[in-house]
Amino acid sequence: MAKAAAQPGTRNGGKLTQAQLDARAQQRTEDDELIREAQKGQRTAFDALVRRYDQSVLRLALHMLGNEQDAQDVHQEAFIKAYRHLGNFRFECSFYTWLYRIVTNLCLDQLRRRKSRREDPATVLDASGDEMDLMANITDDRAMANPGRELDRKVMSERIGEALNKLTPRERTVFELKHYQGLKLRTIGEMLSTTEETAKNTLFRATRKLRANLAELR
Repeated sequence: MAKAAAQPGTRNGGKLTQAQLDARAQQRTEDDELIREAQKGQRTAFDALVRRYDQSVLRLALHMLGNEQDAQDVHQEAFIKAYRHLGNFRFECSFYTWLYRIVTNLCLDQLRRRKSRREDPATVLDASGDEMDLMANITDDRAMANPGRELDRKVMSERIGEALNKLTPRERTVFELKHYQGLKLRTIGEMLSTTEETAKNTLFRATRKLRANLAELR
C-alpha cells in the first residue's frame, strides 16, 4: 500500500539527512513500481498514486491560484491528464516532478487567463461559489490587543498580494515554487521544461520586482 507522499522540497534550504534521502529513494522505487503496473492497465495502481499525491497536488494548486474552485479544477484535470499520458512516462525523473510539471503548467494557463481578464486576486470564490477575502481568514490572537499591528499586517498582506500579481505568470510560479513549496531550482526547471539557470534568472527577476514594489514599506 502506498504511503503518503513526502514533501518534494525543504523550506530551510538545508541538506537532507541520510534518513530523508533513503525515504525519498524508497518512495521513488515504490512510485516506479506502481507506474509500471498502471502502464499495464492496472487501475488500482494508478489509484494508489492518486492517493499518495492527492493532497500535495491540491495544496500546490491552491497556493499558486489562491482560489479554491480553480484549485479543485486543476487538481482534477492534472490527474486526468496524468492518467491519459502515463504511457509516455519514461522514468527519467521522479513521478512527483512529472506530475508537478503538469500541475504547474495548468496553473500557469489559469494565471495567464486571469491576467487577460484582469481578475482581482484579493477576493476569490470558495467551493460553494461564495466570495471570500483570503486575508480575512487569517486570524491573529493579538489583533484585539494591538489593532495597529493587525492593520499593519493587513496592509502588508495586501501589498504582497498586489506585488505578486504584478509578476508575470512564470515569474510568480517560480517564486512560489521556490519560497513556498521549497523546491530546488533544478527541480523547478524540470517542471517548467527549462534549465536550472533559466529558472534562477526568472527567480532573480521576480525577487527584484517584488523588492522594488515593496521598497516603500521598509
